[in-house]
Amino acid sequence: AGSVILAGVLLKMGTYGFLRFNLPLFPQATLSFAPVMAALAVIGILYGAIVSYQQKDVKKLVAYSSVSHLGFVMLGIFALTSRSLSGSILQMVNHGLSTGALFLIVGMLYDRRHTREMSAYGGIWKVVPVLGALMLVVTLSSAGLPGLNGFVGEFTILMGSFASPVLNSPWFAGVATLGVVLAAVYLLVMFEKVFLGPLAHEENRALKEITPREVIVLLPILGLIGWIGLSPGFFFNLITPSVHQLTAILQAAAVAVR
Repeated sequence: AGSVILAGVLLKMGTYGFLRFNLPLFPQATLSFAPVMAALAVIGILYGAIVSYQQKDVKKLVAYSSVSHLGFVMLGIFALTSRSLSGSILQMVNHGLSTGALFLIVGMLYDRRHTREMSAYGGIWKVVPVLGALMLVVTLSSAGLPGLNGFVGEFTILMGSFASPVLNSPWFAGVATLGVVLAAVYLLVMFEKVFLGPLAHEENRALKEITPREVIVLLPILGLIGWIGLSPGFFFNLITPSVHQLTAILQAAAVAVR
């Protein structure tokens, strides 16, 4: 429960603080430091992805993946375009949904097997196919598959960052794109080690399939994952007025600097 709350709410407190306080209160400083912050965001994207790939514990992998995903949020914030800011705000929601759901499913596996080591699983799709299917959807969501929520946020951030006059370089978004590729690698490798292949341990034959109560917990999250992925316009319409206020403040600051 603590991990789900951390992923869903607390990790976004820092990025919310940048949007709520730093940008409107210190717009000139934000413009001055934007390239430095964007560079740190790109480093965080790649560092989080590489460290995630090294993990043997599923929960640690998901935790380190948050470093990478929130790097995208930071990149979008400091690209300072309407598109990248909208993508960052939506990606904050996306991260809470996808990573929160991953932590929930990892918790379900731990309740059944009392270990989070990937080597303790292997081939359990044959035993718990419904749980495996739900895990696959959430994994692909976190990896940024088109049609699911993660793609919308990351794609919008990257497009806005490519066109950012403040960053004035496509390299920030170009290098960050490697993070999307690496995310697909470490998440799909994790899924393959846990669910696919031959059944590695006989004790896993006794694993219980996902219960109706657990399905009810996951269904609202899965519904939002699909809704954002297939119809993001509704959510962007909610975000746009606030983004326009921020960009107006930044434009006024840019004029004052000149």
